[in-house]
Amino acid sequence: MRWRAALILLAAIACSVAPPAPEVRFHPREAYPARLSDWGILVRAGDRYLPGAGSRPYEIRAALFSDYALKLRTLYVPPGSRIGFRPDGPLELPVGSIVSKTFFYPVQKGHAVAAEGWSGDPAELRVDRHRVLETRLLVRQADGWDALPYVWDGDDAYLRVTGALARLPLAVDGTTVDLAYVVPSRNECAGCHATDHASGALEPIGLQARHLNRAYPGATTGQLVVWAADGLLDGLPDAVPATADWRDPATPLAERARAYLDINCGHCHRPHGPAATSGLFLDAATTDLRQLGVCKRPIAAGRGSGGHHFSILPGRPDASILTFRMRTSDPAMRMPELGRTLVHTDAVALLEDWIASLPGTCL
Repeated sequence: MRWRAALILLAAIACSVAPPAPEVRFHPREAYPARLSDWGILVRAGDRYLPGAGSRPYEIRAALFSDYALKLRTLYVPPGSRIGFRPDGPLELPVGSIVSKTFFYPVQKGHAVAAEGWSGDPAELRVDRHRVLETRLLVRQADGWDALPYVWDGDDAYLRVTGALARLPLAVDGTTVDLAYVVPSRNECAGCHATDHASGALEPIGLQARHLNRAYPGATTGQLVVWAADGLLDGLPDAVPATADWRDPATPLAERARAYLDINCGHCHRPHGPAATSGLFLDAATTDLRQLGVCKRPIAAGRGSGGHHFSILPGRPDASILTFRMRTSDPAMRMPELGRTLVHTDAVALLEDWIASLPGTCL
């Protein structure tokens, strides 16, 4: 009988170490649940956070800066459905797909700490090691995408259609700042995800081939190659462009700068984007130097110009509007307007180095 009791104990230990993945449940627009756990996309189980069954963690090459928060990204596609490859724009995800992004900070000695990257392995996300703040969902309905922000409170996260504000001390480069962490409302989500101002339709930003073309989390094989081999992705070509990793010093400076601007600014500053009327286009497809801001005068920057005359003045990052707006945390002048309250010092240094390297002058 002792061996049977030992087996039962071992089974109980195994279950406590590796709880089963929750079942994902899709909901129509008129029945969005108040609790994140009702989706099954991500649930808290003891000291862990478990992605739903069939929900794949994924990473992108260059991530959007969000006040140094780390992100767990997952993608769920209904069983039997497939993703369509698109060379430009987001991949074509089928109805019933759910994209999630969970924002969190590492915790050291009881305090949240700024960080730039992590392994992407959900098993590393633990209650005692991390401060988890919110999980945002993008839900693919038959007539388009919906954005749903859920705020974590104890064992679950709750839908907050009007947004939320959390204050927490955050250690950044050895200094503690009082961070006012902003959870966007559902309408504010459109400020970034409505990438075509004419239609107003929401779209995923990071789920584009050039951003996804990187090693799969936990493997050396390409992420898109894994999806295609698993029968999840149709039409993957032999060669796919890849966004540069802006943190990689071995990559040419201009490529790094453009990669950062693309993911952080290009979804708005692009033809037909919400900031199209500015005439400043910072997306990856734009190659015209004037449209990129070189020797371009602002159309209507107001205080946001900082008294400077050109978006980018070659050789003079100190006199360029672009870096001025990145250096300030004033809500009336900072860029991007949403998604950050702190200054991303490494990115500012990168863009300043790039502008300093540009030849020529403005007449």
